[in-house]
Amino acid sequence: MKRVLLKLSGEALSAGTGEIYDGNFVDKVAATLCECKNKGYELAVVVGAGNIWRGRAGGEMDRTDADRMGMLATVINAICLKDAVNRAGGEAVVMTAVPMYPFADAYSSDAAKAALSAGKIVIFGAGLGIPFLSTDTAGAVRAAEIGADAMLMAKNVDYIYTDDPRKNPDAKPIINIKASEVLAKNLKAIDATATAFCLSVGMPIRVFGLNTPDDILKAVSGESVGTIISAE
Repeated sequence: MKRVLLKLSGEALSAGTGEIYDGNFVDKVAATLCECKNKGYELAVVVGAGNIWRGRAGGEMDRTDADRMGMLATVINAICLKDAVNRAGGEAVVMTAVPMYPFADAYSSDAAKAALSAGKIVIFGAGLGIPFLSTDTAGAVRAAEIGADAMLMAKNVDYIYTDDPRKNPDAKPIINIKASEVLAKNLKAIDATATAFCLSVGMPIRVFGLNTPDDILKAVSGESVGTIISAE
């Protein structure tokens, strides 16, 4: 792989502390992203917002308004990660799906590809700029738009399992699986819309747990970590 899209969950930035951010962990993630870039990989990131905003959180809020709040939260996370990357010695730029100057640059695929070719880490915020679609789906679409070789998804589970391992102790980890099987078996580790999109464009996905930031480098380098979802 040369160019990859990393979907990073918002929860990863809090590292399970219950706080919005774990500063030390964010800095370690940023250092790992810089290491990936220094090894010759072109790296784009879509960041979620679960550390700040969890949908309607069980309330009666209008879904469109709730999703807009989530998109704004991803921009906060994107700026946080950009700052950490820059402090780690890299160069990052934030691009958003909706105009947010001067906080971020407006997204365009041409600008994103030019920045990646110039050695910058590109961080996408505000999802796709429309409600009802997850940041998993935003990552899949952005991966296709920038011509990524694969999408990597750092989740709070280390593999895709045959069933929910939190509910079924007999659930087994899956190393390789086709996207069509993920959809047919209704496996829940990633958003079904994102899976279907990657299937349609032939984009492979690797799902892995972010136990340590080094797992990102392992996934980028093609080491055996997590589950590979193939398009065929």
